[in-house]
Amino acid sequence: MDRHLPPLNVRLDAAIDLALAEQRLVGTVVLVARDGDLVYTRAAGQADREHDRAMTADTLFRLASLTKPLVSAATLALVEQGKLALDTPLAALLPAFTPRLANGEAATITVHHLLTHTAGFSYGFFEAADGPYHRAGISDGLDAPGLVMTEQLQRIASVPLLFAPGSRWHYSVGTDVLGAAMARLTGRTLPELVAETVTEPLGMTDTAFSVRDPQRLATPYADHPDGAPPVRMGTHAVVPFLDPSLAGLSFAPGRVFDPASFPSAGGGMVGSAGDFLRFLESVRTDRSVVSAAMSQALRRNQTGALYIDTRGPGWGFGYGGAVLLDPAAAASPQSPGTWQWGGAYGHGWFVDPVEKLTVIVLTNTTVEGLTGRFAVDLRNAVYGA
Repeated sequence: MDRHLPPLNVRLDAAIDLALAEQRLVGTVVLVARDGDLVYTRAAGQADREHDRAMTADTLFRLASLTKPLVSAATLALVEQGKLALDTPLAALLPAFTPRLANGEAATITVHHLLTHTAGFSYGFFEAADGPYHRAGISDGLDAPGLVMTEQLQRIASVPLLFAPGSRWHYSVGTDVLGAAMARLTGRTLPELVAETVTEPLGMTDTAFSVRDPQRLATPYADHPDGAPPVRMGTHAVVPFLDPSLAGLSFAPGRVFDPASFPSAGGGMVGSAGDFLRFLESVRTDRSVVSAAMSQALRRNQTGALYIDTRGPGWGFGYGGAVLLDPAAAASPQSPGTWQWGGAYGHGWFVDPVEKLTVIVLTNTTVEGLTGRFAVDLRNAVYGA
């Protein structure tokens, strides 16, 4: 470490302060742990700008895709209980769900394919507004209040798979399909299953598929297309994502209060930064709700040389998050083996096994907190890059 480098807290404070001063961000909670010790914690900005409610360390956030590693851990827990295997065919779990390839042929999808986003499904935000997922009315798990899982599955099965399972990587609704399969297998609802296998054993009292304390829930905001301060999300919001020519991320923030909506295994949970840090640390130290071997499987590349199209060169994918294989190719200061992902409501996290670093960044501003300058500045500040 360069002895002339400013201390960690100074670097992180500067990155946060700049994002707030430039009004790219409404509010954030940032936690950094090194070798199990919390070395930085800050709640900054506002949880609700219009009501002048300050962000606090225990603010609750719609977790979006931070749900995925929690569901992945629950799935591996069932594997260890002998209730299914990674190569169990989806047809054995959801026999009525029969997606097919574009030529009409049947396809064998396994639990492993669903965990690794290699099953052949997609997300609507990768398409133009008239794409097949939009025409079929498939929800990305963040919108469509009141949509039930049986209807969601029928809509997903009505669209041909993009590719033969296992042949490519493509981020998708496959985690939602996995959640439905596990619920049918166990006879439990997905919220009950994740609570019993993951959140309750780890003492994650803030984290659920419902809002434990609505007064603590952050109000979501979206980037303004003209660079003005972020806009408060209304009943429904569509935010450009990755490529402005695509349809964009579709949000219905009130969905989380609608018990009729299917519990999205890919994006439906609510929780706090402290809770999620507890989960990540349990995985990093191999003291999670699964064995050490399964804990390592979560954060180890499971996709071989497949190209991870949302991350670019140098990345693979484990169970629930990307895995850094080549820092130089990825232009990242992180160590090889870093396990990382984010959430569409404006979140990011990573676990660096070499530096023994665990970082969680929750914001209420999409997409700045996920893929914007703030996400990059915060990461670089951690490493002094």
